[in-house]
Amino acid sequence: MFTGLVQGLGNLERLGPDRLAITCDLVTAGAIVPELALGDSVAVDGVCLTVERILAQGFEATVSPETLDRTTLGSADRVNLEPSLRVGSKIGGHFVTGHIDGVGWFESAIATATSWELSFQASDRVARYIVPKGSIAINGISLTVADCSDDGRWFAVAVIPHTYSHTNLQDLQPGAPVNLEGDILGKYVEKMLRSGSAASGLHRAESITPEFLAEHGYA
Repeated sequence: MFTGLVQGLGNLERLGPDRLAITCDLVTAGAIVPELALGDSVAVDGVCLTVERILAQGFEATVSPETLDRTTLGSADRVNLEPSLRVGSKIGGHFVTGHIDGVGWFESAIATATSWELSFQASDRVARYIVPKGSIAINGISLTVADCSDDGRWFAVAVIPHTYSHTNLQDLQPGAPVNLEGDILGKYVEKMLRSGSAASGLHRAESITPEFLAEHGYA
């Protein structure tokens, strides 16, 4: 489990078809590597990977064919890094699982007086979880949806200068792919509405009416 608060940048090197090495500069390595142990999870551009070998300034991990097919790790060079959440750690972003829902595409970036406004396109697989003011993880970064189309296929986020300059958002060019993970809360709500049963006290989406909500205290 992660929070979407990136701790630093790393360089990704492909050691083979399913083997990756991630190395960092001295500052980032000093913040991340001393706490690592074999078997730990690290979010690499939002993808949860398992540490299999610890290096002086990074680590090595194996990536499955499915992960390569559904994420940008097959083509990424500079990646965002976040160690897994530990008991007692601060939760400053939102709960991020490190399981990518799909790849989206960067559209544009506009600098304002206080932030960068970035827009993206999302596939249907991710778009259904994108709502105004909802949470979205882009390359592992916890961000808030500032605006979106009705179907969620287009959305925009506002990024503060610190986040922009300390993550690989600054590297994006129009059309560049990005890893997207929708808010896990939205996924559970979707499942409950689609597959709820009277026996468990849940109701299918088509049975939820204003009258039903009023009857159950949501007037």
